[in-house]
Amino acid sequence: MARKSYPDEFKRDAVELYRDTEGATITQIADELGISGVTLSAWCKSAGVPIRHRNPTAAGAAPAGVESPDQELARLRAENQALRADKTRLATERDILRSAAKYFAGETNW
Repeated sequence: MARKSYPDEFKRDAVELYRDTEGATITQIADELGISGVTLSAWCKSAGVPIRHRNPTAAGAAPAGVESPDQELARLRAENQALRADKTRLATERDILRSAAKYFAGETNW
């Protein structure tokens, strides 16, 4: 199988997306970008970005019963933070895809 060559801008954007996305794994980001997880991991290591490992105990369901106002506030703040992080990730992905489309459109000889 032939090796793919990616532009430096795409590599930087992919590493930035991984670094800025809270709770995302290398595999998730790589799948979304259509690249190998090993490739993205190598790019992150060469850029000095530490690789996070998923913590299975971090994601928990709301406790049974009624929430206190403080618990509800904490839950809503966490949900808001997750939604903002998702919005940032999606905006970065959109920008990466736009850049890639421009790059590959410039390579065509129509």
